Amino acid sequence: MKANKLFYTSLCLLIFVMPLVTSCKKKDMSMKMNEPRNIKGVISYKRSFPDLNDKHLAVAKRLGIRPIASRDDVASLAGRLEKVDSCEVFDVDSLTHSIPYLVPQAHTLLNRIGQNFLDSLANKGLNPNKIVVTSVLRTKNDVKRLRRHNGNASQNSAHFYGTTFDVSYKRFCKVEDPDKRPLQNVSSDTLKLVLSEVLRDLRKEEACYIKYELKQGCFHITARPNKEKAQ
Repeated sequence: MKANKLFYTSLCLLIFVMPLVTSCKKKDMSMKMNEPRNIKGVISYKRSFPDLNDKHLAVAKRLGIRPIASRDDVASLAGRLEKVDSCEVFDVDSLTHSIPYLVPQAHTLLNRIGQNFLDSLANKGLNPNKIVVTSVLRTKNDVKRLRRHNGNASQNSAHFYGTTFDVSYKRFCKVEDPDKRPLQNVSSDTLKLVLSEVLRDLRKEEACYIKYELKQGCFHITARPNKEKAQ
């Protein structure tokens, strides 16, 4: 009887102590290194993303809103535009000459690009980064102000219609590890290669038109109508 009692007492102590020992183990806080693989990019940015303004404009007029004069007019478009806020899959830059609104289909496309980019980074052994949106919906007043500093800014822009947004290929937003583990940086050149693959695939699916903007350092992207609706 004494032996059995001693056995059960020892067993209870073991059950109680083991979780404490396990919980005392330190988390791995070493830097998480990149393990890059299968990163190819595109053959040529200009050839892969050649869609000029006339293509963007034609589809923007079909899919989007009518151009608005000022930012005060956004309120009248409730239900036709969706607010674009920084989230888990993309970051919105501090916009100076545009406002963060898109038609629903363009907003869905932006989310899809952001999610596909994160998934692709994970598949290629790279630490997570989010895309950065640098321009969204522009009013006529926004374009007037923009042209004071940039004479090349188009007065007939697809950005007027809420169908179009710009995504930087020079700047990305590093995603912090939830356990505060340090992550090795991924170069912007490498991130650009991965982003170009994601965008190339979506363009091939006819989900969007894309123009590679060299001077602005961004991809200029306009959503295209769903194939089912277009038919």
